[in-house]
Amino acid sequence: MVIIDNTPECEVALAFAGRVAQRTGGTIVLFLVIEPAAFQQWLGVQEMKTDNQHKRAQEILQEFREKLTVMGFKGLRTETVIREGVKSEEITKYIERDEDVAILVLAASADKKGPGPLVSSLATGSRAGTFPIPIYLVPGSLTLEEIEALA
Repeated sequence: MVIIDNTPECEVALAFAGRVAQRTGGTIVLFLVIEPAAFQQWLGVQEMKTDNQHKRAQEILQEFREKLTVMGFKGLRTETVIREGVKSEEITKYIERDEDVAILVLAASADKKGPGPLVSSLATGSRAGTFPIPIYLVPGSLTLEEIEALA
C-alpha cells in the first residue's frame, strides 16, 4: 500500500512499492485521503465541493498508475482507494479492515525539517511498535537505480 499525496517523496515510495510488487507478484493499493473540508454553510456548496474533490482524486490516482508504467513497472495489478478524513486515521482503519494489505511503503522526506508528518505519526511515533503491518520506510532521495538495487 502506498499513500498518494503531493509530496516529492511520494513517487519514491511508489517506485519502491512497484519494485516489491514486481518481485513478489503482489498488488499495489494506491491510497488517497481527502482531508475534511472546512464547514460550508450551504449544503449544496459542500456536496459540490466534495464531488469535485472525488473527481480530482480519481484523476490523481490514474496519473500515479500511469507513472508506474513510465517507471518501467508495466502490467502490475493496482487497486485505488479514496477515503475522506484524517490521513493517519483513515490509513489505520483501512489496514485493520483489509487483511490482504501486507506492507505500507512510506518515503521519508529529505528535508532537514524532518521525515514528514505522515512518517512521524505512523513510523516514528508512539504507534510505531504497535502498527498492525510492517512499514517499509525508504529515503525520499532514492533514485530508480538505487531502488532497483535494494528491492
